[in-house]
Amino acid sequence: MQRNTPHLKPTINQPTPGWGSVLVVDDEPQNRTLLRDPLEAFGYRVEEAENGIQALQKIAAHPPDVILLDLMMPKMDGFEVCRQLKGDTKTAHIPILMVTALSERGDRLLGIHAGANDFLNKPIDIQDVTLRVGNAIYAKRLYDRLRAEQEKSDRLLLNMLPTPIVDRMKKGETNIADSLPDVTVMVADLVGFTTLSAHVGPEQIVEILNEIFSAFDVLVENHGLEKIKTIGDAYMVAGGISLPRPDHAEACAELAQDMQEEIVRLNQLYDTSIQLRIGICTGPVVAGVIGRGRLAYDLWGETVNLACRLESKGEAGKIQIAESTYERLKDKYQFTPKHSLIVKGHDHLCAHWLGKRMDL
Repeated sequence: MQRNTPHLKPTINQPTPGWGSVLVVDDEPQNRTLLRDPLEAFGYRVEEAENGIQALQKIAAHPPDVILLDLMMPKMDGFEVCRQLKGDTKTAHIPILMVTALSERGDRLLGIHAGANDFLNKPIDIQDVTLRVGNAIYAKRLYDRLRAEQEKSDRLLLNMLPTPIVDRMKKGETNIADSLPDVTVMVADLVGFTTLSAHVGPEQIVEILNEIFSAFDVLVENHGLEKIKTIGDAYMVAGGISLPRPDHAEACAELAQDMQEEIVRLNQLYDTSIQLRIGICTGPVVAGVIGRGRLAYDLWGETVNLACRLESKGEAGKIQIAESTYERLKDKYQFTPKHSLIVKGHDHLCAHWLGKRMDL
């Protein structure tokens, strides 16, 4: 005996129950009901708005996955609602299906110009509605996934590069190299951390170092400066790079003193005795992005070299600054008498120990 096999019609992007939310906007209650009931039967979460103003309020509070928008409404018609939503970056990505009895070409063009993604004709065809809503939500979910991946990519870039540099790269710049005539570079090194590493487990070492550098990151941001990189247990910051500011030397001095205070706090928290040795120098640098698969933003030049030398020849718990930085700060901070350092390429490098602000 033969059995008749039922013919199954293929479905395209058939909506899954509970898969999305829909806002129905119409001033006629019976029209809203006509759309709401079949959509809820398919598992969609349906909200209603009886006019354009109420719709905008509900969308601002809880953005839906798709909007079914009637055109002919009092106070604010569907064209204006659509224009406002598409003009706002927070809501521009939400698919809008305009529901209208108008069939004239001019009205359709107005809807397209306002930003409508699709149209539904009155009288409503339920199968047409559910298929178009399903397609719209599917497209929005793809967009949401793409945007999430883009945000993830942006976060990774921002972890490696300063925000203004990332912005320039997103605009299409491929070879970023700048000659900057007036920058302050600060290099800080953790004294005693290497000894600590020999007596503490790797997990705790990473935890402590992450706590220290994360705290420094917050301070750098608060002072409006830019973290350049970390090298082992050393930390480099610069002022006046991608965000020009005339007081970058003073901002670096304030940051250096705040970092010293932060180390004291963290030593108490972890029962450690780490100290900071800091060098600061002001002058010209070359800045740019290097690398292919792994990008890095870095600085080069004599100013960077001197900042590193001032740090390496400094003393734990102190801030040693170059003569060029001293000239910017001498009227605002206390200093010990200048001293000379023997540095490769410099017979006698003048340096100063930074003290407290004079107005404190």
